[in-house]
Parts: sequence; structure tokens; C-alpha cells
Amino acid sequence: MKTSMAKSIQDLSSKKQLFHWTAKVSNEEAIAEEEEEDLSFNPSSSADNTDAMKEEKKEKEKEKEKEKERENEESSSSSVSARRKKLQAIAVSRLKSMIIGFGRNRGHFHGLGTRLVGTLFGHRRGHVHFAFQKDPTSHPVFLVELATPITGLVREMASGLVRIALECDKDKKAAAASRLIDHPLWTTYCNGKKCGFATRRECGAKEWEILKAVEPISMGAGVLPAGNGNGNGEEGGEIMYMRAKFERVVGSRDSEAFYMMNPDSNGAPELSIYLLRV
Repeated sequence: MKTSMAKSIQDLSSKKQLFHWTAKVSNEEAIAEEEEEDLSFNPSSSADNTDAMKEEKKEKEKEKEKEKERENEESSSSSVSARRKKLQAIAVSRLKSMIIGFGRNRGHFHGLGTRLVGTLFGHRRGHVHFAFQKDPTSHPVFLVELATPITGLVREMASGLVRIALECDKDKKAAAASRLIDHPLWTTYCNGKKCGFATRRECGAKEWEILKAVEPISMGAGVLPAGNGNGNGEEGGEIMYMRAKFERVVGSRDSEAFYMMNPDSNGAPELSIYLLRV
């Protein structure tokens, strides 16, 4: 009885050992199979990894190319904008020079301004003299004697507006003169009618004495007593004069105009003088 029980116990223990061994073997085989599966899977995963790396490199290269293209476009656009700015600056400078030149021609052409003091004077039985000054105390920049008697001009002015045109020939001698007002001889027209010639004069002692006598007068007309301008009144007695401010406008190198300014700034100027080179 005891021997049979001992034998059964040994069989049972041997069966347990066999079960443990078989379980261990089966576990080892499962692990080996998993390792084999991992080994069989690893090559494909490594290949996938290399493909992904190649794609990343390609994308990076594409991004670099795009960045280079952007940089090139930005540089080209910046160069174009810089060129445009340069051209605009040149155009603006040219426009400024043209405006400045126009202003000089209009306002200070040949050293004269747009506002001058004009004096018309002459002996009662003498000829008309025109004198233009920069200011009442300066010497005249333009002094001309007309063949028209001053009494006849006074009558014309009393009847209405007076337009006096002084024309000179555009010849070689005229072209040699640097300024239009420097021409010595002019053909005179009064309201469209030819009335002799006008001669440019230098301001002598007699003319300067008359201008000094009317220096305090800014605008007006009147008569100076005999003796002014010559000291003894031998050339026609009393001196008639008219003094006013004139606006000077330069049309071109061959045309200038002097317009008498009215105090109320209304209506057309009563007296206008035109210098023309034809």
C-alpha cells in the first residue's frame, strides 16, 4: 500500500516537472518566434525609415530652393524699386529746376523784379520820357524818350486806355544785346497807330533831378514848376509827370510787358507798355 502511494507521488512529481519543462520550452519557443518575427520585420522598417529620410531631404532641398527664389525676387524687386526712386528723384529735381527757372524769368529776369516804379514825365512842349526804377531811390534801369508830345499822350489817356508798343528789329546787332531793354532804338505804336520812334537814354543830371523831385510821390500826376531838370526852364517851362507802380511780366526773351497797377485792383490797367523784338 505504501509502495503504491509512494509510486503515485513520484509519478505526480515527475508529471509536474514534465509540465514545467514543457511550459518553459513552449515559452522559449514563443520568444524565439517573436524574435524571428522582429528580425523579419526590421528590414522593412529600416527601408521605410530610409525612404522617409530621403523624402525629408527632398523637402528640405525644395524649401531651400524656394527660399533662394524668394531672395532673388526680393533682390530684383528692391533693385527695381531703387531704380524707380532714383528716376523719381531725377524727375523731381528737373521739375524743381524748371519751376525755379520759370520763377526767375518771371520775377527776377536780368536782375529786375515784378514790381517797378514807373514815371512818365516831360516838358509841356516837349517829348514823353518813360523811366522804370526798382525802387524810388535807385537809378532807372530803363529810360526811353518817345517822339510823341506829352500833351498828345495826356489827351489819349484822358479818352480811355492807352497801349504803347515798342518794337525793335531782331537782327544781329539786336541779338548781340544781352537784354531786351538794352536796345537803343524802337518803333513806337500807340493804340495800334504808328507814332515815330523811341530812343533809349542814359539817366543824366537833368533826368535824375526830375526823378529826385518826384521821389516822395508813390502814385499820382501833377506839374513841376519851371526850372526842374535844367535849372532855368529854357526847354519848355513846366514839367508834367505821372507816377505809379507797374507790374512787369516776361513772356520770353523777346517780349516783356509793364502794366500800371490800379489802387483798387479793379478793371484793366490804364497804361500798358510792351517791349517786343520782331
